[in-house]
Amino acid sequence: MTEFTVQVPQSELDDLAERLRRTRLPQPAPGDDGTYGMPNSVLEEALAYWRDDFDWRAVEQRINAWPHFLTELDGQRVHFLHVRSENPDATPLLLVHSYPGSFLDFIELIDLLTDDFHVVVPSAPGFAFSTPVTERGWTPKRVAVLFDQLMRGLGYESYGVHGSDLGAMVGRELGLLSPTGFLGSHVLQAFSFPSGAPGEFDALGPKDYEALEFMQWFQSVGGYNALNASRPQTVAAALSDSPIGQLAWNELFLNFGNGTSLVTLPQLVAEVSLEWFTNTSASVGRYHFEEARAVAAAGGEVPVNHSRMGVAVFHDDFTSIRSFADRDNDNIVHWSEFPDGGHYAALERPEALAGDLRAFFRASATQSTAQPAATSASSASTDVSSISGVNSVMTSSAF
Repeated sequence: MTEFTVQVPQSELDDLAERLRRTRLPQPAPGDDGTYGMPNSVLEEALAYWRDDFDWRAVEQRINAWPHFLTELDGQRVHFLHVRSENPDATPLLLVHSYPGSFLDFIELIDLLTDDFHVVVPSAPGFAFSTPVTERGWTPKRVAVLFDQLMRGLGYESYGVHGSDLGAMVGRELGLLSPTGFLGSHVLQAFSFPSGAPGEFDALGPKDYEALEFMQWFQSVGGYNALNASRPQTVAAALSDSPIGQLAWNELFLNFGNGTSLVTLPQLVAEVSLEWFTNTSASVGRYHFEEARAVAAAGGEVPVNHSRMGVAVFHDDFTSIRSFADRDNDNIVHWSEFPDGGHYAALERPEALAGDLRAFFRASATQSTAQPAATSASSASTDVSSISGVNSVMTSSAF
């Protein structure tokens, strides 16, 4: 394990500035309202900010305030932050980032946690400085095994995990792995979908049908899933040569909640800049490719997670459906709902997320699995309405 400092060479910053200066935007679609994808109006605003106002050195200074390290595990270079609490009773906590995303997902969250947690924030292989990728086959399951090795190597005999998106999948895989001393997984999404089984919609309520509608909307705009799962290296050729193209490709930061995202322009540009400087658009996209093949090889079977689990549902995110989540995870002891925030809650609502992490990891492991946790703030029920198309079987992976 060696100490590491994030320091992008000035020549790389100069090259980015020149590319941004010479950006050629696409011809705008009629209406330029986002129907066809990222609108030019948003790109123009992002370009002006990135070119004229964004300060990468300030980002470096902020993130280098925490200790960074490099190590090698399973033949792969792994980058991580390790921030130990001064509290001797602190809980070791692994934070696993999203796709698209990086360890920067947690830049607003770390300081809110260190009174109660020893915080470890790794970059998954292929993300940020956990490069180059030396082998094929990096799935969330393999990353879970790798990160368990990391936590053991840091001397932690027990720990918990939090994640969103890719991080939520890694968290569930750690639950399935159930290593000795595992304290549970806290996730923003329980990626559990209709299976096609008779009667599985009978007990669904109005909020569940709204969640199904959101799934259908996401499928209608999730073309990046298909491209990454089939030709990630091809699309990466364009992303790796065009900064504004890479920013547009990462539109999920801004539109995951169909226009409700609270991710700010500085946060978006920082994330995209990190991906640009590390030239990782190809390797981060391969996770869809590898996971799609792993799911196919398993015949689509979904194993049941018996480990302790908590789910925090932010209003404008993919909404987990409790009955499906309980089917795939039979030890959900904590279920909380928040009135706003979304897929990137660590960036959007860090205070709320930090509070929920404390609630979950302080709660008794014997808490009833039959009722949502006391932190639930769900809205009042209304009559079930008929929604066309809800019986279609969803894909097995949404990240």
